[in-house]
Amino acid sequence: MSVAYQRVQAHLERLKLKRVADLLDPIAEEATKESLSYVDFLDRLLEAESTSRAERRLIAKTRLAHFPFHKTLADFDFSFQPSIDRKQIQELATLRFLAHGENVILLGPPGVGKTHLAIALGMEAVAHGHNVYFIAVPELLDELAHDVQMNRLGERLNKLRVPTLLILDEMGYTHLDQVATSFLFQLVSRRYTRGSIIITSNKSYSEWGSVFGDEFAAVAIIDRLLHYSTTVNILFTVPPAMTPEPEPQVGNFKPALRRNRS
Repeated sequence: MSVAYQRVQAHLERLKLKRVADLLDPIAEEATKESLSYVDFLDRLLEAESTSRAERRLIAKTRLAHFPFHKTLADFDFSFQPSIDRKQIQELATLRFLAHGENVILLGPPGVGKTHLAIALGMEAVAHGHNVYFIAVPELLDELAHDVQMNRLGERLNKLRVPTLLILDEMGYTHLDQVATSFLFQLVSRRYTRGSIIITSNKSYSEWGSVFGDEFAAVAIIDRLLHYSTTVNILFTVPPAMTPEPEPQVGNFKPALRRNRS
């Protein structure tokens, strides 16, 4: 091992170019076999390092996003939910709404894919280098109760103000008390046009007053959220596999539900 080689390895370690250090020997062999120029040799090394760092950033951002599971739009079965405008979702997937701090509200009954779509959009944002944070509202309420005891509501507010995209899942499943309602209003106000929010809810806007326990607070929060936003209403539809069969022509048999067998 030459002195120059040892110096190169030391420089790479000092500069934290781990991937270059790992691939220095094999790429050097390729360069010799293919008679690469010095610039082409360096290009291959730096490309490998750049790719490795991008992968590490993606893994780190995905972990910090706090997703409960990983879902993409490619996983979503639009044929199962014909009420969804596929073009509208594809437009949201371009992430143009993030550039202006616009919000996305996904409304619909349980089991129609609201959380799937929210996470898919969140993962798309992460893949494009944005900071994302996901939290279910019931979990947030538990954390707020603890923050009140520790006098750390301000810290929580600052933490949730930072991400480019904040995802609040399951709004409407749990009643919000006065502290939580005030906190949410401040959060929405501080992120207004500065950071996007995706909210999933099983309640229509007209029912949000009962969620917050304060009609005036509900109106104020909705007003801020909807000023720059896209609302996606998802209806519950009976899957084709459960549609009734035609009425029999003879006998007294009742129509049965057709089910696919796996």
